[in-house]
Amino acid sequence: MSDITAESKAGLGVPGLDDILVGGFARGHLYLLEGSPGTGKTTIALQFLLEGFKAGERGLYVTLSETEAELRLTAHSHGWEIDDKFDVFELAPPDSLLDSEQQQSLLYSSDLELGEATRSMFEAVERLQPDRIVLDSLSEIRLLAQSSLRYRRQILLLKHYFARNGATVLMLDDLTSEANDKTVHSVAHGVIRLDELAPLYGAERRRLRVIKYRGQAYRGGFHDFAIKAGGVDVFPRLVASEHRTKYERIPLTSNIAELDDLLGGGVARGSSTLVLGPAGAGKSLLTLHFARAAIERGEKAALFVFDEELGLLFTRAKAMGIDLEQMRDDGNLLVEQVDAAELSPGEFAHMVRARVDEAQVKTVVIDSLNGYQASMPEEQSLLLHVHELLQYLNRQGATTFVTVAQHGLVGDMKSPVDITYLADSVILLRYFEAEGRVRRAISVIKKRSGSHEDTIREYRIGNAGLSIGQPLTDFLGVLRGVPTYNGHNNPLLDIEDETRSSVSTGGEPV
Repeated sequence: MSDITAESKAGLGVPGLDDILVGGFARGHLYLLEGSPGTGKTTIALQFLLEGFKAGERGLYVTLSETEAELRLTAHSHGWEIDDKFDVFELAPPDSLLDSEQQQSLLYSSDLELGEATRSMFEAVERLQPDRIVLDSLSEIRLLAQSSLRYRRQILLLKHYFARNGATVLMLDDLTSEANDKTVHSVAHGVIRLDELAPLYGAERRRLRVIKYRGQAYRGGFHDFAIKAGGVDVFPRLVASEHRTKYERIPLTSNIAELDDLLGGGVARGSSTLVLGPAGAGKSLLTLHFARAAIERGEKAALFVFDEELGLLFTRAKAMGIDLEQMRDDGNLLVEQVDAAELSPGEFAHMVRARVDEAQVKTVVIDSLNGYQASMPEEQSLLLHVHELLQYLNRQGATTFVTVAQHGLVGDMKSPVDITYLADSVILLRYFEAEGRVRRAISVIKKRSGSHEDTIREYRIGNAGLSIGQPLTDFLGVLRGVPTYNGHNNPLLDIEDETRSSVSTGGEPV
């Protein structure tokens, strides 16, 4: 990390980006912001100048490609009025260069245009003496220069001139010509690259990466960002090792005695629990019991729902004695409906982090990981995202519950992704056949923070929610789905209430 402090830097006014750059741009240097058209370069540049205005600095936007009217229209779409915030200098070819009768035949018109453009730009800088300058865009200068040598010389000229002027300069490049030309990379003090990804379904995904920043540490790698009304929001890549708080790792109960017995007294604060099972087995309901128990302890809980419409979830949960809507209205439960097709993994992690940091949420439910996986443009990165998110929540003392729907109903079932080694505890739900009925079994197969029962218990879902029976000690093959009974005293639960519950709620359990 360099000795440059955030106070001596020029902030960009882009939430998240200043964090990635450890405060912003070091003053008095030239920077490059590159990306294809539509990636948000102009919006970031406007935020850069508006942030300078807030700091009492004078800004200048030099535009070679967009007209001043187009620039003001972009600002207006974000609710910004820029008339008195900074100066706009629209660099257009002089009339003599547009008149065919006055064009020179002995000199290339590009020589005249480039020299005239540079001279006009310098005159504007001398007249206004800005602290921050945006130059939009380099592709126009590259076309006027015509050769790589002249283009490099022109960029060096701009760099040395602006260095004497003392301004912090942000140059934009839309990469529409000679995309492999790295001339400015070697000259600029820092380089930021904006990318846009187009998934087969859903909204486009945008990400950025700091390619270079001389003499300054920064947060490397790709970071998701979004363009919204009000500007660009950047979601820095979550690094769990940077966040740690002290808390007491005490057991937290579900207020269901048999479930707590299975878990050896409950789950530890600051741990993660994975709930595995087929569709309709009650994974969501199980996690909701822990959320309700947290609220009854006086804590706050957050529920992130990928797969189910909230109205239906509220109705089904209320029929089983859990009034989620009332908890939400009381301010104790934060409920977010997550659209995987519209949200990037980085934005989702930022959303979860905000609930934990700002609302002091202590119990987090993610339902389900299948939906979270759908938001990943590259599946191979899923485990890394989940690892960092779970580690971060653990280090903040938040207890996390994640559900995963497995493929199949009985027998050998597969998970879409195996994160059992990442979770601190794993609860397994299964269907099995007995006495001509489909029943449900629950077991705990892993717990890092202490001992747990190694038994398999039957459970049922009724009007009171989840009810768990005694260990099925006389059954063999429950997890395979078709057990055999070797005992004399039938330990199975009475399922009349369960059948009546399924009929009264109009569908399968939560």
